[in-house]
Amino acid sequence: MRTRLAGALVPLLALALTATACGGSPRATAAKPAATAADRVEPLSGTPSPELPVTVASADGRKVTVRQARRIVPLSGSLSEIVFTLGLGDRVVARDITATFRQAAKLPVVTRNHDVSAEGVLSLKPDLVLAETTTGPEEAMDQIREAGVPVLLVRPAQGLDDVGPRIAAVAGALGVPAAGEKLTRRTEGRIAAVRKGVPHERTKPRVAFLYLRGSASVYLIGGKGSGATSLLEAAGAVDAGVESGLTKDFTAITAEALVKAAPDAILVMTGGLESVGGIDGLVKIPGVAQTPAGMDRRVVSVEDGVLLGYGPRTDRVLKSVVGQLYGADAG
Repeated sequence: MRTRLAGALVPLLALALTATACGGSPRATAAKPAATAADRVEPLSGTPSPELPVTVASADGRKVTVRQARRIVPLSGSLSEIVFTLGLGDRVVARDITATFRQAAKLPVVTRNHDVSAEGVLSLKPDLVLAETTTGPEEAMDQIREAGVPVLLVRPAQGLDDVGPRIAAVAGALGVPAAGEKLTRRTEGRIAAVRKGVPHERTKPRVAFLYLRGSASVYLIGGKGSGATSLLEAAGAVDAGVESGLTKDFTAITAEALVKAAPDAILVMTGGLESVGGIDGLVKIPGVAQTPAGMDRRVVSVEDGVLLGYGPRTDRVLKSVVGQLYGADAG
């Protein structure tokens, strides 16, 4: 599992829940899936024309010169989303397994278990590779560079404040900075609009972010640095893991940790929830059934590849979280 889960959280709405008001903390009941952020990206109107070559700063301290951007390989779902939304998706020749939106679905996958295949990447003759500082293994990335392919690294997303800088980094490398500015304004404006509709509760719901992979017996609770805090706070909630004192990004789930976190709701990735057998399986994880969230079966589920990507679809992710937390009370 990569150190940072956000954006390619190992790096994320088949299941959704709606909530109804009940005192100061609404409860959720199972509902049919809603149309979600996982479906499509919405490109800007008009196709920008890249002005190349450009030399840009990579997050690893290197200077990267991009002479062409006709065959692009983004190695995270979030970076793929940015390229497509800028209007340059027809130049993308491969994808990471977390690029799950419809426009990218038919592209060849060049990662396995989130590890990059250098041979797979190089076989597609890319002229630019976009990756995150957590993308690996390092040997594969070095092999791509040694083949003469420019590799731009972008810092992983930690929260809402990273949306604009990540878009700017990608747009700059592609020679379309004006389109990047336009996309940033659009994305940040939409996020602000969703935030205006968040109900103001006297008692903010406590939400614990759980990372689950039942097939690998991986059960983790998010703490400081998990990437979920910013999203939960924007949704008018409290990150229960952080509030309970978890200073690591992820900690193995224990009954004691869950009781201390005392979440009113649990945030999970759809694939993770499915891997433990849905809500019925989730409440069998030690400690879950004893939390207010477990007793109410109050779960918020968002598709894996987009939940913590903090890209151009962040407004839709936030809207989904808000809708599932508050149901009809959400604006």
